Amino acid sequence: MTDKQRLPIDQYKRPRNAVATREAILQSALVAFSRHGYDGIGVREIAQTAGVTAVLVNRYFGSKEELFAAAVEIAFADRSLFEGDPSMLAQGLTAAVMTKTDKDAEPMNPFFLLLRSAPNPRAAEILRDSIARHFERPLKSLLRGPRTGERAAMILAVVMGLSLFRRVIGSKALADANAASLSGDLKAMFQRLIDGAPGRESPVRKKAMQ
Repeated sequence: MTDKQRLPIDQYKRPRNAVATREAILQSALVAFSRHGYDGIGVREIAQTAGVTAVLVNRYFGSKEELFAAAVEIAFADRSLFEGDPSMLAQGLTAAVMTKTDKDAEPMNPFFLLLRSAPNPRAAEILRDSIARHFERPLKSLLRGPRTGERAAMILAVVMGLSLFRRVIGSKALADANAASLSGDLKAMFQRLIDGAPGRESPVRKKAMQ
């Protein structure tokens, strides 16, 4: 059979290994959603990169939405920062953020998947649920004192905000900052949120108590 006579489906044939095929689809989806966002890529393109058909993708995952949810689970699977000695949490978070936001660091697929897919309401819902399970709740369990849920969310917001400004936007103030100085300030912010140190009383509340 010549190339012209070959059926289109032949070009997608892979060895019959269900685990390897599923993994190839997931990795293709993770890269695709990170680059293009949920609304910017379709199942057909993801399937082509994985070397399978769109029909096979749907057979494994059911729908684009379920494929996205599975890719998010892979992207957010690393919980290593929330394991070990809680007293080292601020230092670990600081080191991870500084390393991952360096201009020469590896591409931040989980961050870009979040950034580019969040505008879609259903994708945002999936992301919110996964972040809560993988990051917010484990982080909250390490904190003591009042408002642990709020403080955990604020820690994650600092991580995301610095990642956005330093790596994506390329803020010169952050990108060109002295690494030791920036690390020290960042660690102090994390430690304050971890310890739950009270902030200064607002003038409105202070006046009301007089």
